[in-house]
Amino acid sequence: MTTHPLLVLPGRPLSQAEFARRSGVHPEHLHRLFALGLLRATPDTDGRLSVPAGELTAVRRIERLRSGLPVNYAALGLIVELLDRIGRLETALRTQRAAHDTTRGWIS
Repeated sequence: MTTHPLLVLPGRPLSQAEFARRSGVHPEHLHRLFALGLLRATPDTDGRLSVPAGELTAVRRIERLRSGLPVNYAALGLIVELLDRIGRLETALRTQRAAHDTTRGWIS
């Protein structure tokens, strides 16, 4: 199946069927990922799931981790949370270092 994630407008949510088509992941498998809280989705006005386009990146990451690590979905959720936390901490550290490097010239 050919996927075209870059053809999605960034702010436009996708239907569950469109998300499945673009991600290349079977709709039943996606339903499991939504139920486990590994992917975010909200019901639209008709009660059908609407998925933020940014979740295409998340589903690829989940599938990459799942294929590379012999873990169940509960462990996968923990791994994703920890990786997200590490990313936020690294960003904060880079920001702090950049601010420190900028002000170091003033103090010397």
